Amino acid sequence: MELASPQLVTAAWILTGVYAVVILWFVVRGAKKITNIDDYALGSVLFSPYAVGLSLAASITSAATFIINPGFVALYGISGVLSMAIALPFAALISLVLLTKGFRKHGSTVKALTMAQWMQTMYKSRGYGIFFGFLSLLLITFIVLICVGLTKVLSSALNISELSTLVGIVIFVFGYMMFGGANSMVYTNTIQALLMLVVAIILLGSGYEHFSEGVRGFMSKLETIDPMLVSATNESSFLFRDFFEIFIAQFIVGVAIICQPHILTKSLLLKSDSDVNKYLMVGIGAQLLFFFVVFSGLYIRLTFPDLSANGSPIPMDGLVSAYVVSEFPVFLGLLVVMGLISAGLSTLEGLIQSLSTTITKDILEPLAGEKLNMSKVGRNVMINRMVIAALAVVTVFVSWDQLINPNLSVGIFAQNGVYAYFSAAFVPILMGMFLKNVPLMAPVAASLTAVVVHFTIYYGQLPIPFTQADGQNPGIAAAVAITFSVIVGFTTYFMRRNSDTSENSTAAEASHLSTK
Repeated sequence: MELASPQLVTAAWILTGVYAVVILWFVVRGAKKITNIDDYALGSVLFSPYAVGLSLAASITSAATFIINPGFVALYGISGVLSMAIALPFAALISLVLLTKGFRKHGSTVKALTMAQWMQTMYKSRGYGIFFGFLSLLLITFIVLICVGLTKVLSSALNISELSTLVGIVIFVFGYMMFGGANSMVYTNTIQALLMLVVAIILLGSGYEHFSEGVRGFMSKLETIDPMLVSATNESSFLFRDFFEIFIAQFIVGVAIICQPHILTKSLLLKSDSDVNKYLMVGIGAQLLFFFVVFSGLYIRLTFPDLSANGSPIPMDGLVSAYVVSEFPVFLGLLVVMGLISAGLSTLEGLIQSLSTTITKDILEPLAGEKLNMSKVGRNVMINRMVIAALAVVTVFVSWDQLINPNLSVGIFAQNGVYAYFSAAFVPILMGMFLKNVPLMAPVAASLTAVVVHFTIYYGQLPIPFTQADGQNPGIAAAVAITFSVIVGFTTYFMRRNSDTSENSTAAEASHLSTK
């Protein structure tokens, strides 16, 4: 299905080439300052808090926000906007403020490079760190989502096959991430975030003509297509069926969603605690605008009422790219395509950097460090590059499968993996920041409970009492998993603490009696 004009295709090839050259220039500049894995993970350059704040916003925002989620809104309407642009962002940004300072305080003290290392040092357990290292492999699902989203956009704009586009994206991005690391990532993320700000405004303003008769007229147009599009809940979906699914579950997920390594570890790039407030102010301001981009899904539905073009149905993950290449003039279309690419690359870079560092430092080094001679200077950097190459191969195979056999959307596949990860991380991070002398048993019990409950509810598609929601929605599985994780984790903590207090009192009494 070819929707892009010949002029747009030609211009897209030229601009994509220029964009690639600019990124490579920053990568070369950043790579010159990398001497070890610490530099790769945290950077060796003094960054402005404003630049890191924009990098944060770009990292939180991904192909999901700009490319995939508007498709859900196009299918299901206002209920999707309430869930994705209001409930989840509200919780996520509050959580970001509360968790950033505590995480940075401990992370800076112990020089933690990854989430797994943070867990290991916080709870003084090598085994727990390795457990989180393996759990981090679930983030590959998010990498796949972004690659699928980018493939949809670029294959439409460049008018080439999806397989060729996918392979090209993976080779290019994973290739330059072997060398740039955090140094180049903050530079590229800052540029990407600025471009995304412009594109967010363009997308949100692109449907202004639909408001010619005011908000009521806009809603009437949607209602004519499908009355469920203007309903606060949508029973025809498996994501937005009732208040619990739209607000309660999304609020719980939003609070915990910040517990991802490429988000929380971003604060470790700041060189001073005095920079944190500036960093958060810029990051949150940009992020609020990015989250609301999903509203453009309503414009897409008005443009493609039956979700088809030229007589062919448009896959949900391809709705945004179809809208851009068919509705925008060449210049604006190119600008938006570059912004959508930026939205994907910004998070993809962070995920590759954090996941490869985790595999190198938290899995390979403790389990096979001696055999791989990783104590040798520069050896871990070389192994990290090999890890990135292996991740690239896995990404191509899994992404291609999602392109040809999606379960409605690659977004569902990614949510299942990523939500399981941060469900397991939420309680341990909360305890580590706000409690003292936490027994290892408490965070371990919380993490295991979260993983077991999440996958049991999702794959069993278990119904949830008092709501229409069930495990078919990964957000429901995660919300229930987080709730059980909190209950089990904190119950274990208080029981263990009371037990220790009782044992100490008994020991003190015995000591006192023995001295009489």
